[in-house]
Amino acid sequence: MARLLVFNIARFIVLLMLQVFLFKNIGYYNLATPFPYILFILLLPVGMSNFMLYCLAFVMGISVDAFYDTLGVNAAASAALAWARIAFIRITLQTDHYENYMTPLWGNVPFRWFFLYTVLLTLIHHSVLFMVEAFSFHQFHYTLIRILLSCIFTVVIIMLFSLLFYRRKQR
Repeated sequence: MARLLVFNIARFIVLLMLQVFLFKNIGYYNLATPFPYILFILLLPVGMSNFMLYCLAFVMGISVDAFYDTLGVNAAASAALAWARIAFIRITLQTDHYENYMTPLWGNVPFRWFFLYTVLLTLIHHSVLFMVEAFSFHQFHYTLIRILLSCIFTVVIIMLFSLLFYRRKQR
């Protein structure tokens, strides 16, 4: 359990630093901006308490907000992501078949489930993020394009990270 805690803290720091120092400067004409820091929230253990999940998601979001000079936009989107993660796992995953400390990583769950999990939760996160950022329906089509392109960009990066750390399931 202590090893898992240290691993999650290290994952938090690495993804936060990657987001702040590398991915903040990567974008496509302000249309597609990657947010791979959400991988930290996606890969938290299945059996984690909801309160702890919300707290960690909020801390990750507010940490990104501190570097991006946004006023809680990423924190709100991360809290929405935590809520969607709880609902998605409760609906689709039979947690009695998995250990409480199991992370929903590509090697632990089927690829189709992991891909759907990543795409849907990234879409929810980006929808909340960009809608709260715009806070208007004035240029709704522009906001919608930003959501879709950023979602595609983020999912590709998350899949590359997952492929990098892929381990075949032990039977």
